Amino acid sequence: MEVQLKRINKFLSEVGYCSRREADKLIEAGRVTINGVIPEMGTKIAPGDTVHVDGKEIKNNKEDFVYLAFNKPVGIVCTTDTSVEKDNIIDFINYPKRIFPIGRLDKPSEGLILLTDDGDIVNKILRASNNHEKEYIVKVDKPISQTFIERMSGGIPLAELNRVTKKCVVEKLSTYQFKIILTQGLNRQIRRMCEYLNYNVETLKRVRIMNIKMDMPIGEYRALTKEEFSELSHLISNSTKEYQKSTSRRKK
Repeated sequence: MEVQLKRINKFLSEVGYCSRREADKLIEAGRVTINGVIPEMGTKIAPGDTVHVDGKEIKNNKEDFVYLAFNKPVGIVCTTDTSVEKDNIIDFINYPKRIFPIGRLDKPSEGLILLTDDGDIVNKILRASNNHEKEYIVKVDKPISQTFIERMSGGIPLAELNRVTKKCVVEKLSTYQFKIILTQGLNRQIRRMCEYLNYNVETLKRVRIMNIKMDMPIGEYRALTKEEFSELSHLISNSTKEYQKSTSRRKK
């Protein structure tokens, strides 16, 4: 019978220790060992191998995974590195199990973010190629024009990222406020898009991720309901965890 080997970053993700990306950083920093030896990136493990991170053994327990919805306040940083950032999301929530955020919401922003110990679900939700919606309410410093709405929804070139944003849904809510639904998650995307059009974001709040809506007070979290998780699972059932290379490139 053939022995099933598994990449070390996938193992750390599937047991709920961290995401694959974070696992790669731990491996690169030499903080991971397999049977007492520091592995190379991409090393595979076999059943019976012993894995440690920072000297602590990591086991694949069979407990149910945790899925939380959290209303992040302004000023909290979406990082699991509690030794570097004192205002981090992990210490703020202080959950009894090790969990990590799915994606990010920058420090000046507030609103919905999901946290879990299920590393396998992370990339399925985050991959832009999977077209999963995230909805935001944004307030800017100048009256919103129809031109602003049309240009935001049509795609904005972000030279510093060498990308053009995907077409998206943008709706004016009031003189200074608009709603935007993205299927991308570029770094500071909405703020960069507004800056390109000479607007500054004053407040930015995420109110929905796919079928999960923010309905808890700021600074509080709750577990996903069975109905929410069932629908979420259905929405990501055809999603890929891996990066899909586009067959066509948009030119600047």
